[in-house]
Amino acid sequence: MEINRKNKLLIGLGIAASILLVKLFTIQILQDKYKISSDNNSMVYDEIYPTRGIIYDRNGEIIVGNKVAYDIIVTPREVKQFDTLTLAEALDVDVQFIRDKMAYYRSHRSSIGYQSQTMLKQVPPQTYMKFAEVQYKFPGFKGQMRSVRDYPIDAGGNLLGYVSEVDADYIKKHPGKYRPGDYAGKTGIEAVCEEDLRGQKGYHVYLRDSHNQIQTAYKDGEMDKEAIPGNDIVTTIDARLQNYGQRLMQNKVGSVVAIEPKTGEILAMVSSPGISVDQLADIGQHYNELIKDPYRPMFNRTVQASYPPGSVFKLVNGLIGLEEGVLQPSDRYPCSRGFPYGNGHKLGCHSHASPLRLLDAIATSCNGYFCYVFRNILENKKYSSIQDSFDKWREYVLSFGFGRKLGSDFPAELGGNIPTSNYYNKLYGKKGWKFSTIISLSIGQGEIGVTPLQIANLCATVANRGYYFIPHIIKDSENVKIDEIYHERQYTMVDTTEFAKVIDGMYMAVNGGGEGGATATSAAIPGIEVCGKTGTAQNPRGADNSVFICFAPKDDPKIAIAAYIENAGFGATWACPIASLMMEQYLTGGIRPERKAVEDRILNADLMSRVKKD
Repeated sequence: MEINRKNKLLIGLGIAASILLVKLFTIQILQDKYKISSDNNSMVYDEIYPTRGIIYDRNGEIIVGNKVAYDIIVTPREVKQFDTLTLAEALDVDVQFIRDKMAYYRSHRSSIGYQSQTMLKQVPPQTYMKFAEVQYKFPGFKGQMRSVRDYPIDAGGNLLGYVSEVDADYIKKHPGKYRPGDYAGKTGIEAVCEEDLRGQKGYHVYLRDSHNQIQTAYKDGEMDKEAIPGNDIVTTIDARLQNYGQRLMQNKVGSVVAIEPKTGEILAMVSSPGISVDQLADIGQHYNELIKDPYRPMFNRTVQASYPPGSVFKLVNGLIGLEEGVLQPSDRYPCSRGFPYGNGHKLGCHSHASPLRLLDAIATSCNGYFCYVFRNILENKKYSSIQDSFDKWREYVLSFGFGRKLGSDFPAELGGNIPTSNYYNKLYGKKGWKFSTIISLSIGQGEIGVTPLQIANLCATVANRGYYFIPHIIKDSENVKIDEIYHERQYTMVDTTEFAKVIDGMYMAVNGGGEGGATATSAAIPGIEVCGKTGTAQNPRGADNSVFICFAPKDDPKIAIAAYIENAGFGATWACPIASLMMEQYLTGGIRPERKAVEDRILNADLMSRVKKD
């Protein structure tokens, strides 16, 4: 018994020793990575930057590519005494620039260590070649090629976003992913798709001698790692439509957003004034002038500006009235240049036929009509109080995508504002407000704030007869898959059968045929059934804002557009022709000859002086 126990113990020890020996052999002989780790002090890793992924538009056109740039890199601890004047001449810089740089490196010697530093970025090719001829004279200095962004077509700097060198805060927020000298997408599509676009860095491994001089490649390059290029991205953007929209919006302040209703794909996203791709290509040089510009070109109005929607919001109130049963399409309400309320007050309206039914009220954009509709919604007898009916109204409005972020994949999206009953309770007291207190909500004014993206989404929702897909700018592609949520229908609380009743009014607004006239006949396109709605939103900072939404074709919508022009006056004057020209360009591939005069008027118009600078 005792002998068997002793034998088992010896066998166990033998097995354990064998396993240990095998592991030691594997670690010390077979697995170089451990040896590399222990030899790091005598090895140099020369990083290879990957090529950033290409960005395509929906038609396969490159909107962001790459081109070669040349940087001058220095590893301060490898620098020997050198001729400052000769180096300055080779790099085409001032001698003092070199001295200041070296003084900085010496003062930060402990933190820099053997890390290479970018001393000059994007030097001209001729300067790079001139330096290459004398590089051997300057140990520790070297030229490095890398790719930088190239823009074959101006498809919107605010949309595309810029790439710049990471700072300490960015590195801290992305632990282990970036080092000083690395670049990352900071805004727009570049930021949205940073993980896919950036790729993976590679490196060459070199040995360093006892004098800290690089001698040779480690193991003839066996341990080198190739850089992996970033994934290409396919966007939903139509580059030609985006560019055309930017041209139409030149010298105007505002936004144009175009969406494909059946998918939620954003076709164009114009914020004006914006960043040009020339500025984008060298954002560091232009950054200060951009942030100091009083018109705020870096502010993306399509998703960050909150505006009163104006009369386009009448569609929402009309649909809610229909769903709540307090409005019938045949109901007629009078309008004598407005809606009288309270003690001698009147919410004004323009001159038109009266009384009107729903279709004509939409076509003529009658303020008085929709005051009656909103009053009926709030004074609905099935609710015990105005707070209850208002809360229900707000639920409906939120289901259209207002008052919250839509959930777009585009960064920095704001949610806007739809006021709550609690807000009014605090402002006026729980029983201190009624319909006449908040009458401005009838026509999309007052405390309502929406983004141009939300307005375009409203148009797409109506075009789809009651649902929308969350607007997005990235398409599924070979290497990149978007979240399934972007393929799911988002239904409003209004039954889909009610939407045809307002769509007919939008059709009459463009094509006529009603009792009271039409406000958007300039949006008509021969052979295409266009549906539209004008809006004129009051603006406390000056002239009214011009608003227009439209979609086409009526029964098979391929595009929905919202145009919002600050301080431009009536919706029919500026927003309407801009949106309709973009629609015609997209659906037909050009502008018909009889509309060239309209196009020229828009292209040559300068409305900047109307806008108050921040």
